[in-house]
Amino acid sequence: MGRLASAYGQAVAAHRQARQRWTAARALLDRLAGQPVPERTADLVARLARLADALVAPPPGSTDRADPTASAGAPPVVFGGPPPGHVVVSPGGPARGHRPTPSGDGPAAVRIGEASTADGRFPLLLPLGAGRHLAVDGDARDPRVAVLLRVLVLRLLTTAAPGSVRVVGIDPAAWGATFIPLRPLRDAGVLGSVATTEAEIGALLDAAEAHARAGEAELLLVVAASAPGPRELARLAALTHAGPSAGVCVLFAGRAVTTPGQAPPTLGGTTEVRLDERYARVGDPPGYPFSADGTGLPVPVLLDGDPPAAAVQALADRLGAQVRRDTALHLADLLPERRWTGSARGGLTTVVGRCGRTPVSLAFDDATPHWLVGGRTGAGKTVFLLDVLYGLATRYSPAELHLWLLDFKEGVSFTEFVPTDRDPSFLPHARAVGVESDREYGLAVLRELRRELGRRAGLFKRHGVTKLADLPDTEPVPRTVAVIDEFHVLFAGNDRLAREAVDLLEELARKGRSYGVHLVLASQSTSGVEALYGRAESLFGQFALRVALPGGEAVLGPRATVAGPTRIGTALVNTAAGAAGADTLLRFPDAHADARQLARLRYELWDARPDDTGPPEVFRGYATAHLEDEPTPAATRRPAVLVGRTVDVAGSTARFDLDASPGRHLAVVGTSATGAHVLRAAALSLAGQHRPGEAEFVLAALVASADGAADDTAAGLKAAGHPVTQVDAAGLRARVAGLAAGPGERGRTYLVVFGVDAAHAVLAAADPDTYRTGHDDLRALLRAGPGRGVHLLGWWRGLRRLADDLGGSQNRDDVACLVALNVPADDLGLHLGVTDLVWTPRPNRALLVDRHAPRTALIVPFVRPGYHPDEEH
Repeated sequence: MGRLASAYGQAVAAHRQARQRWTAARALLDRLAGQPVPERTADLVARLARLADALVAPPPGSTDRADPTASAGAPPVVFGGPPPGHVVVSPGGPARGHRPTPSGDGPAAVRIGEASTADGRFPLLLPLGAGRHLAVDGDARDPRVAVLLRVLVLRLLTTAAPGSVRVVGIDPAAWGATFIPLRPLRDAGVLGSVATTEAEIGALLDAAEAHARAGEAELLLVVAASAPGPRELARLAALTHAGPSAGVCVLFAGRAVTTPGQAPPTLGGTTEVRLDERYARVGDPPGYPFSADGTGLPVPVLLDGDPPAAAVQALADRLGAQVRRDTALHLADLLPERRWTGSARGGLTTVVGRCGRTPVSLAFDDATPHWLVGGRTGAGKTVFLLDVLYGLATRYSPAELHLWLLDFKEGVSFTEFVPTDRDPSFLPHARAVGVESDREYGLAVLRELRRELGRRAGLFKRHGVTKLADLPDTEPVPRTVAVIDEFHVLFAGNDRLAREAVDLLEELARKGRSYGVHLVLASQSTSGVEALYGRAESLFGQFALRVALPGGEAVLGPRATVAGPTRIGTALVNTAAGAAGADTLLRFPDAHADARQLARLRYELWDARPDDTGPPEVFRGYATAHLEDEPTPAATRRPAVLVGRTVDVAGSTARFDLDASPGRHLAVVGTSATGAHVLRAAALSLAGQHRPGEAEFVLAALVASADGAADDTAAGLKAAGHPVTQVDAAGLRARVAGLAAGPGERGRTYLVVFGVDAAHAVLAAADPDTYRTGHDDLRALLRAGPGRGVHLLGWWRGLRRLADDLGGSQNRDDVACLVALNVPADDLGLHLGVTDLVWTPRPNRALLVDRHAPRTALIVPFVRPGYHPDEEH
């Protein structure tokens, strides 16, 4: 009987409490509407439902749209511009006609579900916005919590003007899985990166606190899907006390999931939500209470379901289109109003993009002297680099900034900065530009930069300073920025060239900071490069600034997880050598989006160049070289054969002096038809270095593939006024025998033989009277001929035939100059006696070897105009 009385007493008390709350609700509605409240509960529920509908109804004259976040089966919530929840209900009465947005002067009333009573349901709206937050006791590992967070994010975005709300996420428990259904919002530029590690959460809170201090108009919605560590949790709680002026709204899930023995943090301006097995229990919203005694809403709430994926995509499309229109970014937005007003003494700074609406500037200075840029093919590396280069070139004059630009891939990354036959303009800051460069050209650039370091070191010593900024004004020294796109090509393989490139890059990175020489290395990947094994950390450790484009997160280093950019035109910038906590996600424009504006900018910079500014040295890896483009050589006592252009920074002419030393002859070796073209250029280059009639040329075209080149050579020599004798193999043997015995009739005699190996049988035959072979005479001529003014210019189609004609490898110095075409490196190295020869045969390239110098150089061989070595089969 006692138990029954106790239960009865509890029921009576609960009934009285419910009656008091009902009476309070009726009184509140009476104050709000100025109308009597019906006595029946069913009528009260109906009134609440109508009032909720009125709160989310569109204003007169607007176009109604169904709420895209409504789940299937739920009563529709209507919204229109302005969208749902713009009327704020307060105990003091309705704010008639007042529709604040989440980023405006008041919170928005946002639906979370339906309150359930015995007499029906009505929508439940909560105030959310700047200074008004929400906390749930469970975290997003409970599917209901994850759905609630997504619903709130979507409805807050729906209430706000596009671009006025930015969303960031924290989810250490589920590694960001809570936000996967919202991926379209990230692509739309509304949802930022999701922080999952302690360092990333710390960096996110750094940015949130900076936002709060700045008091920006944009609302920052911080969605914590699970509780972070104690330190970060305290910082998150502190944001809820920042007030409406901070422009921050926190949705915090996992309030009750804390470290054992630790009390949940105190939150400010927060509506508390507790979940039981089926329903949600909602506490009193600060400033907008449901109860008079602080017990919250007296009825349970059924939370709304997850919005369909199509609705998320539709909202993302609408917001994304508007955000792109409102936040469109152009190259002009990165450039200064006035050109060339910056001073480079303390460093270089340029705007590279925007984070939200805030410009992002990066620098080449003591803190970030070198940059490392990564991204997959098509991710926008070239676009980003062009933005940086145009930004620097408009801020600093050519006297303050020099650019060295090197591109290893097949493309046109930097061609717009060099003069062409159709357009004489060029970027006045550019000193050297390489397009489709060879590894050897890249090495030449690094060597030249090292020489520049040496020159600056001497200057610094004379003035007793250690930094460029400390030099006196009377010694202006420009800062140098070297940009190397696809730099990993330099390290292909693990040969001597790759090792030297690593040594040079490491030295430049280490010393460049003080001397004002800065590096930008861009590539698809920085891993798997054999030449960098054991060296990568010491090299890349000098690159404090990292830029990760889509697919290029590896440049940030071995971090546990990196939420890198996914859209073209975005980049994750880190200013601490990849360390977590220093990331900034930015957008950057495509400089070529407005081709006319870009062309005007280039011509503006070109027209403003100082009078003494010449065009840059340009290396075009795809271009052929022609003797006809060379200046006409003057007559000289010591002539030289010209065979091509050296692959170096200056693009110097590849030449071989013909003095009186034994062995000063030329051998072009390889089966490629380019050999005939090189021999033609060598002969014609000599013609201009002698007065007409001073030299005699003996031509022997012994292979059909050389007939055209030989005829062209003969015509050119005759046009220069020199006697030309054309012979066959037998005639060649006779002339070799005569020249081996004594000098020619004129001061200089040149034997020009196309296909020397074709005369092997004739030269090998012995004279029946003297038993002397043609090879004996040839070898005597090779040794003694130069002292008599006789030189051999020959094309051998095989290295073995050359060795046989010389009498074995021990006589290799009898022909001191070789131009090797498609000869394997191992065979060539064996012939030369070189064990670490760096040479990869390829079209339009040859290896020049001067054994007397000694020197080895990659060259672009001279060919006849119109001939393309790449077309050989």
